[in-house]
Amino acid sequence: MKNDTEETRSGFLFKNILRGILWFAVVIAVFLLAEEYIRSAFQSDIEALQDKPVLLFMVFFASEVLFGLIPPEFFMLLWMLHKVSLAEYIINLSVLTVLSYLAGIIGYLIGNNFSRTRAYKKLYVRYLLQYEHQLRRYGLFLVLVAAITPIPYSATCMLAGSVNLSFRDFLLISIARIVRFAAYGYLVWAFPNWFSA
Repeated sequence: MKNDTEETRSGFLFKNILRGILWFAVVIAVFLLAEEYIRSAFQSDIEALQDKPVLLFMVFFASEVLFGLIPPEFFMLLWMLHKVSLAEYIINLSVLTVLSYLAGIIGYLIGNNFSRTRAYKKLYVRYLLQYEHQLRRYGLFLVLVAAITPIPYSATCMLAGSVNLSFRDFLLISIARIVRFAAYGYLVWAFPNWFSA
């Protein structure tokens, strides 16, 4: 019986990793096809955004707290369009990673401290209810899967907090978020070069 559960967890993980890879492939393909158009049509906007890094990071952080409305790949590709140096790219990516990790902690604390409020209950019905069954089935394993796949990470963190999953274990498992950002960051940096070589 335990083995069946492990296979189910593995299947759940690999299914969502595959979704993440497909999503990433679509984003990169669109970027490669539209890169010249984006550069010619939006270069001044890209430069204006690039000149306001604090604003970019604030927008990303707000997005991560509010269910990842803007995918992190958008910011990575923005830096690619601006042709930042590898050192600047790594620094920016590191900041994104830390902000995403902190947003997950804030999500956990929101779920843990405000799950009885009316506002949270509305939020729960509208955005979180669809993930409750998965959380009850997988527990902290769902947090791991959300940290490295397209499952909404912040929503999962809020649910984890609302059912009082171990905060210490939550913090440890959420470190997997670093792996996702490192892998996607490397691919965003390297992938376009494969086609220009």
